[in-house]
Amino acid sequence: MDIRFAPRALALSLLLVGSCAFANEALVIQTDFGLKDGAVSAMKGVAFGVDRSLPLYDLTHEIPAYNIWEASYRLYQTINYWPKGTVFVSVVDPGVGTARHSVVLKTKSGHYIVSPDNGTLTLVAEHFGIEAVRQIDEKRNRLKGSEKSYTFHGRDVYAYTGARLASGTISFDQVGPLLPAEVVTIPYQAALAESDGTIKGTIPILDVQYGNVWSNIDETLLTKAGINKGDNACLKISEGDVQKFEGKAPYVSSFGDVPEGQPLIYLNSLLQVSVALNMDSFAAKHQVASGANWHISLKKC
Repeated sequence: MDIRFAPRALALSLLLVGSCAFANEALVIQTDFGLKDGAVSAMKGVAFGVDRSLPLYDLTHEIPAYNIWEASYRLYQTINYWPKGTVFVSVVDPGVGTARHSVVLKTKSGHYIVSPDNGTLTLVAEHFGIEAVRQIDEKRNRLKGSEKSYTFHGRDVYAYTGARLASGTISFDQVGPLLPAEVVTIPYQAALAESDGTIKGTIPILDVQYGNVWSNIDETLLTKAGINKGDNACLKISEGDVQKFEGKAPYVSSFGDVPEGQPLIYLNSLLQVSVALNMDSFAAKHQVASGANWHISLKKC
């Protein structure tokens, strides 16, 4: 090769390599399967069979069995940090094989979620908005030879459809028929401030590794209630109508702002009000869990 043209050829090669590297959208998979058997690997194998260059990633496979609410929260927690066009497959599906719809939701942020429409899409729809919902046409978008299988739609329908969409094998329009722009939702206590200065919300999730208790209450409600850094807040936590904890803690920036073993209130990584013990598990010590039926209230004291 004439060396005069080498830089131009190299630049062209790099451009082509870069184009190939980003030809596909990422496929991100979430399940309640765990990794004890081959279920997750089978899903990835199906996706890989659609396109061997498809970038595959895990969101989590440690959703507690059948816990649709937690699946909904983990999607909400994660989606905003992935680029527009990313395809998520979420399989927490206690109703597998029943009449619940298999859908792909396109958010107004440009993300796609492939999932049973069983409540998993509750928080995604609320926080990111619904651009459109399509029912998966299993005559076109189902793994060949799986038609007699009724209990592993994660492999046969969701991973397969998600991979076809992420790889560009099909467009969103080719997923299946358009449905009304709505999804099945799980009711829960939205965060609110009452006239007496009490803030109420839900405990949607735990920081499971450390036992910290996360709420859906944001910083603006703390300000509205007059709770500022250094103030103490009185806390109540209940499961339904059963009170599980009552006490107080200071509102601080981080864990080390209180002595080891002491409670604190802080803003988590999503800038929402959370409760913890420094170097200990608040959830384990006080037997607190999470879900749409777990409630928290705070008031300056």
